[in-house]
Amino acid sequence: MSTATPTRPSAARERVLETAFSLFYARGIRAVGVDLIVAESGVAKATFYKHFPAKDDLVVAYLDKVDGIWTGQLRQAAQAAGDAPAAQLVGLFDALGTACRREGYRGCAFINAAAESQPGTPVHDRTVAHKAAVLTWVRDLAEQAGAQDPQSLARSLTLLLDGGLASGALDASPEAPEAARACARALVAAATGATAPVD
Repeated sequence: MSTATPTRPSAARERVLETAFSLFYARGIRAVGVDLIVAESGVAKATFYKHFPAKDDLVVAYLDKVDGIWTGQLRQAAQAAGDAPAAQLVGLFDALGTACRREGYRGCAFINAAAESQPGTPVHDRTVAHKAAVLTWVRDLAEQAGAQDPQSLARSLTLLLDGGLASGALDASPEAPEAARACARALVAAATGATAPVD
């Protein structure tokens, strides 16, 4: 068994990633070039390429970071709704309300990245992997909640979630997350045959 301690990411790599995180989300991936990231992060170009040999490597690292944050927020919102899986399926939509109210909100980083990338590229594949992981998690919750067709319920709820994320960027309506949550409640109740409110 190895006794080696895990290596910490270098400070320069973290500066580059933090800079890219802000710029990619605010301006879009294509609009932000390597030169801007190098200038804003304060690292040498050689240092940038040491950690990220290609821009796509940085974009994938950015999406990994977004995934950790957003997936964590979804799971926390679900868990805050209680132990019942049906309630968690509705509760996860509270993360949508929090996200859409955030200053500088520009929609789902994965949907944005998918719109700017070609199918079959590492960036596009990363967006697909994220959406597939969320769908699997929601399907597992739907199965635990006793849904007659967990896959169908999960597909409906994740489409609703993505629609809410898009709506928050398009019209910034504070009612959108509430409407999405209400729809989720109705979908979960219908799919599980609940006679009492699920949240």
